[in-house]
Amino acid sequence: MISIGYKNYIAEDRIISIIAPDSRPTKTMISKARESGKLIDATMGKKTKSVIIMDSDHVILSANTAETIVHRTNITER
Repeated sequence: MISIGYKNYIAEDRIISIIAPDSRPTKTMISKARESGKLIDATMGKKTKSVIIMDSDHVILSANTAETIVHRTNITER
């Protein structure tokens, strides 16, 4: 388990990708996840700085940057 901020944790081995929230395709993906009940907002009301895609098709919003989350994992940047 890794911390994604504000005492929220996710299973590291279930992460598919961690992306920035700014692009139109990402915003569309967030909207579709919200509509299908697969969106988890872990920002605690703060600005979304990264979007985590899980292998279960869940989309998780985090107030931590992608770099911060990557440093907390065993995932290597390529």
